[in-house]
Amino acid sequence: MLARLVSHPWAYPALEVMHIIGIAVLFGGLLVFELRALGLGRELLARLTLRPALFGFGLCAVTGLTMFASQPDELLVNPAFRIKLLLIVLAGANAALFHLRSGAAAIDSFAKAQCLLSLGFWLAVIICGRWIAYV
Repeated sequence: MLARLVSHPWAYPALEVMHIIGIAVLFGGLLVFELRALGLGRELLARLTLRPALFGFGLCAVTGLTMFASQPDELLVNPAFRIKLLLIVLAGANAALFHLRSGAAAIDSFAKAQCLLSLGFWLAVIICGRWIAYV
């Protein structure tokens, strides 16, 4: 199946498109959530933005793992790919800590710093993802 993915003229580009859509949904939802947690746009309901962000993350995970499976040897030696994976782990740990600390229910200065860190992590993930092709 993976050989067909690489050899089919439309399969890999379609997978990349779905991956970028996942990134957009993930980052868009997180951006609204983080801005809300930072006190901007109080009228936005943070809990409504988490579902689309989780959907976007799931879409990115599925498409990303599929793309990885088609060329693991090349990606595992790519420094941008390894940094991207590390950043995803750090972003996940940051999100877990945020939600363990009461999430959006108790936004203190530490939670605001976590929100800024989250945006930074995900922007860096996107940058590393694009950089993979050039390293």
